[in-house]
Amino acid sequence: MPPRITTDVADALRVIREGGLVAIPTETVYGLAADASNDAAVRRIFAAKGRPADHPLIVHVARSEQLADWAAEVPSSAAVLASACWPGPLTVIVPKASHVLEVVTGGRPSVGVRVPAHPLTTELLERFGGGLAAPSANRFGRVSPTTAQHVLRDLGDVGAGGVGVDLILDGGPCPVGVESTIVDCTVDPAQVLRPGGIATEEVERLLHGAVAPASGPSRASGMLASHYAPRCPVLLAATPAEARSIAAGLTNPLVIDGLDDLVRYAQQLYELLRRADEGGHGAVVAVLPPAAGIGHAIRDRLFKAAADRAG
Repeated sequence: MPPRITTDVADALRVIREGGLVAIPTETVYGLAADASNDAAVRRIFAAKGRPADHPLIVHVARSEQLADWAAEVPSSAAVLASACWPGPLTVIVPKASHVLEVVTGGRPSVGVRVPAHPLTTELLERFGGGLAAPSANRFGRVSPTTAQHVLRDLGDVGAGGVGVDLILDGGPCPVGVESTIVDCTVDPAQVLRPGGIATEEVERLLHGAVAPASGPSRASGMLASHYAPRCPVLLAATPAEARSIAAGLTNPLVIDGLDDLVRYAQQLYELLRRADEGGHGAVVAVLPPAAGIGHAIRDRLFKAAADRAG
């Protein structure tokens, strides 16, 4: 039986409190949420997604003041970013408090926390009072969902281990369309591990330029080389003309060129990648936007969608 789709926050709260999985709308993408203090519930997230156990989750809370509830300490960089960007599409990684479950952090000594900006999920979090662990509500490595119907198509049937989403809280299409920016505040200077809805330039401005490029092994969501991928191949082009040239040699390609409006490009990117598979397109040919503003996030998602998927 498929999960119910609803706008009833009280129903979603009941499922969370019972240890269930609820797909929640955020301004970025839909998340697959469970009570972050319930070990068994969090493990159901990994089973439903087919997600590796060492891949950490982000804890979503209602208010910036709750960051201190999940952190052993709040670095000054995290405090500055939280004050300026929350609620909003930014995740800070901080040293984890002793009570934070190992399953949430993937065994790491740190935890990612954010305050999402969506009225339904804000209400859910306020009424719940605690934190919700929530990666994107899709099969691991695939295209993230930006509508309730995307979630239903991905997780409406049981996932790996016989686990699926129990309820989908429908908040409409996600207005940002790509995931949150992740900033590791456990290091000095802070590192942007994943570009997202808050521009890298804004992070640098807020931290007065004290930001280093990401380095080291994957330690946050979306850091793997191949991610956000449709089933069909994704080919990248530097210009619209190059995209047309590449597409001319392919069978039934889908060309994505949103350079005239990068905000809309981000909003529609995952919908278009999904459409490529659902429409039977042989390949996607996507034009890379400039590396500025939301363009950083779009480029990151496209490079990962186009990466070698071997192994």
